[in-house]
Amino acid sequence: MDADCEMKLRQTWNKYNLYNLFAYKKTPHIVRTHFQQKWAAKAATRGYHGEHIKERQWQHMFSRRLLSVVDMDPEYMAKHDGSEQGAGRGSGRDWKPDDPTTKPARNGGSKSALPTPYMNMTYAPMERRLDVAVFRALFASSARQARQFVVHGAVKVNGMKMKYPGYLLNPGDMFQVDPDKVMLATGRKKETSFAKQKTAKSGAALARQAKIEAAGEGEEAATEVDQASTKSGEAVAEGEALDEIAANPGDVATLKKLLARAKFIADSPSADLSAKRKKALRTVMKDVRELMKRLGKASANRADTKGNLVDDLTAALSKLELSPAEQREAEQAEYKKEAEADEQKTLARKGIPMLSDLERKILEESMAREAENPRDFSKPYATPWQPRRYMSPFVFIPRYLEVNQNICAAVYLRHPVARQGLAEVPTPFENLTNQLAFNWYLRRG
Repeated sequence: MDADCEMKLRQTWNKYNLYNLFAYKKTPHIVRTHFQQKWAAKAATRGYHGEHIKERQWQHMFSRRLLSVVDMDPEYMAKHDGSEQGAGRGSGRDWKPDDPTTKPARNGGSKSALPTPYMNMTYAPMERRLDVAVFRALFASSARQARQFVVHGAVKVNGMKMKYPGYLLNPGDMFQVDPDKVMLATGRKKETSFAKQKTAKSGAALARQAKIEAAGEGEEAATEVDQASTKSGEAVAEGEALDEIAANPGDVATLKKLLARAKFIADSPSADLSAKRKKALRTVMKDVRELMKRLGKASANRADTKGNLVDDLTAALSKLELSPAEQREAEQAEYKKEAEADEQKTLARKGIPMLSDLERKILEESMAREAENPRDFSKPYATPWQPRRYMSPFVFIPRYLEVNQNICAAVYLRHPVARQGLAEVPTPFENLTNQLAFNWYLRRG
């Protein structure tokens, strides 16, 4: 049992305790007297079960009664009424409960063959303590921390503040812990000043690297823009030509050229003309009509020519009428373009580069996570909140507790019991070690 004492198994999520649990080996109880074995087993088990509690307090809590239940097999109960158990009385027959012909077997064996680990229930009274129940409900990372929460008034029992960690819970009692305390216990700790300085240095290095990468990406982006401009050169040239003609109208010959270009575009298939392009052409043609109306006095010939041009422009405009869906699409595209332009001006004024679609999507997801798990430097734990490291092997809830993690509350349903093949008191020790510890206290109880 020397190895058991050296491992120092404790009720804590500490990473060193996790290693001790992993390296713990069940040693044979030999080469010692019975008294030495019982004392070593008592020392090892008490080091885990309530090591923060005085020995005299535990001796007052110790009970000789080991609570257990009998698992009733529904299949067996449906076939038998219990009369076969008394068949051997006076009839010369012996009833064997482990006989597979008498009791139906499951999974290839008899269910009654599973032993009931009564000795693992030695420290069952300890599970009734409020501080131990808070630890079992995953509201604290150790039994000592749970005791601290209770003493500091962060725990309520049935709605009333309870400052006594040794309070014994009764079936049906509900206890609740301050959520901030639970977040502190189960979350990662804040960085120390040394860690902050180290993080700041690494952050500065990352910032310099980001600037270098941003400069390279800027050159690549400029190259991509030039390529895109080259590909769409015809459309840009066409748009600039229309804008130039509309802004600087000349004589009737210039307007004729504009009309010919507009007719050619208007007569093209509708599939080749987007709603945005149609709207742009309509705007240019309307501007041309207004400019033609404002022309000075002209000869009769020019007036007739101008009248014909107006009629032709009206006919071309009728071909460019937008449907309601196209009108909405054009308005949305225009609104989005204006919003992006305003945002680009604002960011440019602040010296912030524009984001791509992928970067914008990542930013939106980050903002959503930030809203759900905000950064708050006033909290005693690291924010945004993250689970504590090395806690996954310890995250289990006993059957006698019903826990609601959303409100950090739990209900003590009943006292833990032993059943076939299972004891509800969590313990890292084998049945023999608990039996020796039970025998130690049984003599002194």
